[in-house]
Amino acid sequence: MTLEILTADSLMPFRHGFFTRKGGASSGVFGGLNCGQGSSDQSEIVTINRARVARAMQVAPDHLISVHQVHSPDVQTVTEPTTERPRADAMVTATPGLALAILTADCQPVLFADAKAQVVGAAHAGWRGALDGVLEATIDAMQALGAERKNIHAVIGPSISQTAYEVGPEFLEDFMADDPDNTRFFANGDGNRYQFDLPGYGLKRLRRAGIGSAEWTRHCTYSDPERFYSYRRATHAGEADYGRLISVIRI
Repeated sequence: MTLEILTADSLMPFRHGFFTRKGGASSGVFGGLNCGQGSSDQSEIVTINRARVARAMQVAPDHLISVHQVHSPDVQTVTEPTTERPRADAMVTATPGLALAILTADCQPVLFADAKAQVVGAAHAGWRGALDGVLEATIDAMQALGAERKNIHAVIGPSISQTAYEVGPEFLEDFMADDPDNTRFFANGDGNRYQFDLPGYGLKRLRRAGIGSAEWTRHCTYSDPERFYSYRRATHAGEADYGRLISVIRI
């Protein structure tokens, strides 16, 4: 099966893509393009899947760079190929031929580009990382490489949508403590539960940072099992594990 790659005009001319689960070698609950090295999928199959992604990005497999994601605001500046995966949740580079890869399964994959400065970035932004500032930290790291805020364009890829993201009252309290205006990203759910708009919150943070543009592809990972992996959907189904989607950008 052919790989399915979602792209955005605002990230052109850089080669990039939000890959769906289609076109991979994994089977069972991982069926498709599972690129999660931390999953319980067969490591050799994950390697095959990642090699397919590297080929689509026109880079060698060791030029497809990842980090060990920990829901932090930490950013790595990448200057050369490496197989090490430092603990961080975002990367930036100005080095041609390096592909920055983020893994997600409901959290926001965010790709950044400044075509004028030839600087790109990629971030994993779940609720904790977004609240703690990983998106702004990525923008700052791009600036350190010569990018300008007004020329940076950011795109949020497939993420869990508000209708599928139920949270408890303590979750709302965390966001209220940061900014009372954050109540606008919560809708009433059943009982004392709320529904949280993660992509809407991500867009707010990006736009408040003063970049050129920010958008969401408007794909919900939870509601489209044929195309996307979802941690929450797998949990609700009682599955032992779940696949990880990959999103990539390179110069």
